[in-house]
Amino acid sequence: MMPKHNAFYGYVIALAIMSSLFAKWLVNEDVERREAVAHSADFFSVGYAKWQMNEQGVLASHLTANKMAHYSDNGITHLENPLMFFYNSPNPAWTCHSETGELEKGGETLLLNGKVEIERAASSQGRELIIHTSNLTVYPKTSFAQTNEFAELRSGENLTTGLGMKATFSSPVHLELLAKVHGNYDKK
Repeated sequence: MMPKHNAFYGYVIALAIMSSLFAKWLVNEDVERREAVAHSADFFSVGYAKWQMNEQGVLASHLTANKMAHYSDNGITHLENPLMFFYNSPNPAWTCHSETGELEKGGETLLLNGKVEIERAASSQGRELIIHTSNLTVYPKTSFAQTNEFAELRSGENLTTGLGMKATFSSPVHLELLAKVHGNYDKK
């Protein structure tokens, strides 16, 4: 009779070990599932727009994007094809565009990732201006932007390049290339 009891206890021990391993596997899978959900969008939008007025109630800036997704774990809003407008009436608006962007928590900082194009249309005040750069940090409330990357400013036949740039898009408009500045200018 002794061997039957030993076999029974062996089955019980094996079942306990397998149950323990199965329970551990379930807990690990649940933790992995929760971690995956932790960085998930809590809300999103197809077609996004945000307007900001100045102290006088006049439109100061406008941000649009094809798609937007907000993540609650870090407060960042990811944007697809963001387009930022800075208004400086009566002059034409400045536009800043990139393929992707990140609006940091609170909306104080907009990171335009990858290639960035900044443009101002021609007016009676001056020629069209197009700026190509990358990885631009924009501060919408102050109409200020900066980058440490290469920047190319083109106005008509005039071309100026440099490393690093600071720009203020409201009056008085100010563009500054920070280092290794080179220019080719039309002599007309």
